[in-house]
Formats: sequence, structure tokens, C-alpha cells
Amino acid sequence: MSKYIVSSSPHISSKSTTQKLMLDVIIALSPATIASVLLYGFYPLFLMVLSVGTAVFCEWAFNLALKKQNSTRDLSAIVTGMIFALCLPPVVPFYVAIVGAAFAIIIVKMLFGGIGRNFANPAATARIFVMLCWAGVMTKFVAPIDLSNGANLFSYFTHAVNINLPDAITTATPLAVIKGAGGNPVEGLSALDMFLGRIGGSAGEVSALAVLIGGLYLTIRRVIDVRIPVIYIGATVVFTAIFYANTGYVGEYVWSGLLSGGLLFGAFFMATDYATSPKSTVAVVIYGVLLGFITVIIRKFGSYPEGVSFAILLMNIVTPLLEKIRPRVFGQPKKDFVLIIKNKRAEREAKKALKSAEGGAND
Repeated sequence: MSKYIVSSSPHISSKSTTQKLMLDVIIALSPATIASVLLYGFYPLFLMVLSVGTAVFCEWAFNLALKKQNSTRDLSAIVTGMIFALCLPPVVPFYVAIVGAAFAIIIVKMLFGGIGRNFANPAATARIFVMLCWAGVMTKFVAPIDLSNGANLFSYFTHAVNINLPDAITTATPLAVIKGAGGNPVEGLSALDMFLGRIGGSAGEVSALAVLIGGLYLTIRRVIDVRIPVIYIGATVVFTAIFYANTGYVGEYVWSGLLSGGLLFGAFFMATDYATSPKSTVAVVIYGVLLGFITVIIRKFGSYPEGVSFAILLMNIVTPLLEKIRPRVFGQPKKDFVLIIKNKRAEREAKKALKSAEGGAND
């Protein structure tokens, strides 16, 4: 009997750990991080250091204050800090990264019980929070630097505390151009530039190539449910084609909406969050389709040219309801209320029989 081990379920073990999964996500984020430096210099990397440092410190301090076990070793705080930093414009005041990372960890993650218990993706929610707090800063973007001069790698550090960026360095993102376009929405824009990231936008989202490399790595390593980004991206393409069908430039709207903005980044790195995404096939399909629908609705009719973060937050909140959708088990009645009625009827008959038996005993 000494050879038997008595333990509670689950009894299925796996070599995968939270730390290993988070390490894979960090590796997958590396191409976008490198691209942000090549496109905008070292300032986005400085913001990432601040964001990651704040995230790790806040999680450690929260656990210390509540006398809980230190959970920073699972690397999830580092992942949250990296994703949030890559969602920021390349030039924002340094305190935006600090406040946003603190909000993501303390408010969205730790107050709800820590990793696996957060109601929404911390990075996406924090991005919306800082966007509402500093709308002017979060909607101003800069053009990529000229790498022929090495000094340009440090050029954006001069705006680390300046909330009012000079017009000389700001540029419109492709989605902002599309928002106000009356004719060809991408006239003058190169598909190759948009694919490589030589455009204005958030630091880690502009290079579709870098994001796709990271997404492919996560797919090969089976870290994410690839159905979610595939359905999300596909739904966005379909709804974009539907809503812009009468413009005469459907193709331009489709590929520009696909390559610009945070669609690819959000689809691979935020919509696939384990704690806030559904698992069943039916729920995943509904989740992905509605993500695409909401994204396109906000892009076309909303005040912001981008809608990925808002779509992810809304669908994260709906996910618990989607998880209640279950396919009918083979042999189960099509209408659940039929089974309920039968059970109620059997219960009533059992009570009558019990009363009759009691009456007969009393006689």
C-alpha cells in the first residue's frame, strides 16, 4: 500500500507550466519589440522597461501587502507589461506607461484574484484606460525614424515629458486617413510599407510582418487557440467588405484595415488570453465573429479610428455567457423544457404516492 499515492483530482499531468507558456509569449513578442526599436528608436524600449518594471513591482507589492505568495515568478506580469507597452504610441510621456501598467496589474488582475481570474485582458483594458485619461497623447503618432543617422535612435527622448508634441514630428495613421477619406482611402500609401511598419501607429502594432512571426511561433508551440485569431481576422475582413461595399474601393479598405491598426496584434496576443477567451467550439466561433463585427462597427461609426481594444474588452465581458452555450448531447431531448416537465411530473406523482401511502398507514 505504500506504493499508492492518494491525491485529489486532476490526475492528468503535463510538462507545460504557466512560466513556460509566458516565456513562449515573451519570445513571440520579441520580433515586434525589435521592430519598434528599428522603426522609432530606443524610446519605445524605454517605455517597455518602465511598463514591465511597474507591472512586476505592483504585483510583488500587492502580494506582499496581502501576505500572499509571490507570483511574479510565473512571468505573467512581464507579459502584461510588454503587451501594454507595445500598444502605446512611440512617443508618450513616461508616466503614461507607469500609470497604465499599474492599472493593468492592480485593478484588472490582482483585485480579481490574480492570473486566471481577471475578467478582461489587463493590457487591453489598461490601454483603454490611458486612452480615456490622455486622449490627445494616445491619438498622436510619429513617423518612423531615418536609420541612416544613428543619433535618430535617441531623438524621441526629448519628448518624454512633453504632452504637446510639435506638429513637425506627428503623422496620421492609415486608419485615421481612412476615417476621413472620401475617395481612395489608401492613396499614397504603400502596402509594403504597411506590411513592414514604415507608417505611423502604435510601437508594436505597425509591423504586420513582426506580429505574424510572433503569431506563427505561438501557433507552432500550441500556446494559443489559433481558431480565435483566424476567425477574428476573417470576420473583420468580411464585415469590412460588407460595410464598405458601396465605396468603390472595397479591396483598399480591406487590406488597409487588415495591415494597419492593432488587428493582427490584438488577434494573436490579446484576444487569445486564456482567462478571458472561450474554449468550446460554438463559443469560439461566436466570440471571433462578434470581435470582427464590433471592430468594424467602431472603425466605421465610432469616434476613434481603431476599435480592437474596445472589441476585446466587450467580448471578454461576454465570454462567461458564451461558455454556457453547450452543444446538445447525443440522445438528449432537443428542448430542455421537455425534460424539465417530465421531471416535474414524476416528482408530483411521487409526492402523491407518498401521501397515499401515509394515508393508508394512518388508517
